[in-house]
Amino acid sequence: MRAFKLIAILLVAYVGLVIAFESMIGYFQPGGDGTLVITTHDGAGNSSDRVVSRLESNGQLYVAANHWPRAWYQAALENPQVQVTLDGDRGDYLAVPVSGEEHDRVNGEHSLPAMFRFVTGFPPRYLVRLDPQ
Repeated sequence: MRAFKLIAILLVAYVGLVIAFESMIGYFQPGGDGTLVITTHDGAGNSSDRVVSRLESNGQLYVAANHWPRAWYQAALENPQVQVTLDGDRGDYLAVPVSGEEHDRVNGEHSLPAMFRFVTGFPPRYLVRLDPQ
């Protein structure tokens, strides 16, 4: 019984850590040289900005949904016409979901550190290629 309680406490603490980390990332949206801002639109025409890490592979621009909260990703799938602000320049892009060999290649080139995966709760990673329009 004592082992069960310890495991339950550790599990609750871990879930709390993941929620706290994901909440801080979502609230502060840290940006820098390796990030861009993607602007998505919902069905009602409302836009939403999200800071995401930019990935480059074979001359193409990609972004990844690396966290459990991924409303921007769902919005990009529903309406792939997005805007991207990169190095101060804003442009129109088409968000194309990536799978198969292309996903494996880009994911392999830009693998996530184990500690990052741990503090984010090991979410599945989805990639989007951003094709300029």
